[in-house]
Amino acid sequence: MREGNVKHYLVRPGTRVRLDHWDPNDTSGFEGVKDEGRKELDRLSVRLAELQELLYAEHRHAVLVVLQGLDSAGKDGTIRRVFEGVNPQGVRVVSFREPSALERDHDFLWRVHAQVPAKGEMVLFNRSHYEDVLVVRVHRLVPQSVWTRRYQAINEFERLLVNEGTTVVKFFLHVGRGEQRRRLSERLADPTKYWKFRGSDLADRRRWGAFAAAYEDVLTKTSTPWAPWYIVPSNHKWFRDLVVSRRIVRTLDGLRMRYPPLPARYRSARVS
Repeated sequence: MREGNVKHYLVRPGTRVRLDHWDPNDTSGFEGVKDEGRKELDRLSVRLAELQELLYAEHRHAVLVVLQGLDSAGKDGTIRRVFEGVNPQGVRVVSFREPSALERDHDFLWRVHAQVPAKGEMVLFNRSHYEDVLVVRVHRLVPQSVWTRRYQAINEFERLLVNEGTTVVKFFLHVGRGEQRRRLSERLADPTKYWKFRGSDLADRRRWGAFAAAYEDVLTKTSTPWAPWYIVPSNHKWFRDLVVSRRIVRTLDGLRMRYPPLPARYRSARVS
């Protein structure tokens, strides 16, 4: 997959997103077949592991990866497959669930800021601060006058992170309604997947249109030059993982990282 094809999934800042214009079955960014895609993903996994070690060793940059998507879009699967070879010493996965009483007593970004990556670290948000303009909107947990203000707050928050040395990469995993139905049905039929199923999955599926509208606003209003969104076709898991992996590897390569030199005091040292 050429980088230009990955950019095909970029939400260009200032453009209005209509999800029905984005095909969740699309695999046009890769010219080969599924098996060839998996082989490339294996190669990318090796390169990602090398770059993540370099990120940790250099200790100058921080990387935040945001994964969002409707139920069963594949956030967990993407994390397992794309990041399977990285060193857990320098990578964290953070999931944001219903806020605690303490978290509700603070602004909506308070709990998020505490989890952003430190220098040398890569953090993966499996769901994120965007839940506060998605779930709270669809379920009417706060007034519209509250959640509409949050788009600007999110953009300014991400700009702060970037200005302080964090690279932010955001992926919306775009799954089709029919494919979601198949995956949720599979969870009900396969005993090894019972644990994945939640009653809210069915309730939220009935709100498909409301969630799609909420995501369209998120992608339109918060894809910025400093923290753009990528809409990743996710009906084919191998292609989803390939797009995400390719973009992250390209992002890390672009940091032009170097291993730290040996301190001068050790340059004449010899091991006896």
